[in-house]
Amino acid sequence: MALDQSFVGRTYPATEPYEVGREKIREFAEAVGDANPAYTDAGAAASLGHPDVIAPPTFVFAITFKAAGQVIEDPQLGLDYSRVVHGDQKFVYTRPIHAGDRLTVTSTIESIKSLAGNDVLSVRGEVHDADGAHVVTAHTTLVARAAEEA
Repeated sequence: MALDQSFVGRTYPATEPYEVGREKIREFAEAVGDANPAYTDAGAAASLGHPDVIAPPTFVFAITFKAAGQVIEDPQLGLDYSRVVHGDQKFVYTRPIHAGDRLTVTSTIESIKSLAGNDVLSVRGEVHDADGAHVVTAHTTLVARAAEEA
């Protein structure tokens, strides 16, 4: 069953603040194999003009995907998450994420399309810091595969 088009444009409440820690950044950089010293050494980050270590660009996915859970789990939308695959991801940064940032995410359904029986859902996550300044926008595309014929 196709997802309801009336959900396009629906915005969900902002998440509780997520405090970005140096150790989380280090662990993420290590996990993705990125040895950039700006991710682990405050001095190296400061030499580039940052107030503390910065996070690798894809670090924000963990925060924005969790926020997109509000969309995914909305019973009125009716998305069958057992059939979902991650279709695409992109980030548009205003500034890097720093250790110590307290970030909130507001998720909005950008589009819902039906292609060959599959539902394609695009969600925009706007990430702001504790002062309300924009940090990054995440664009996530999810594909709910069509149910198999009996």
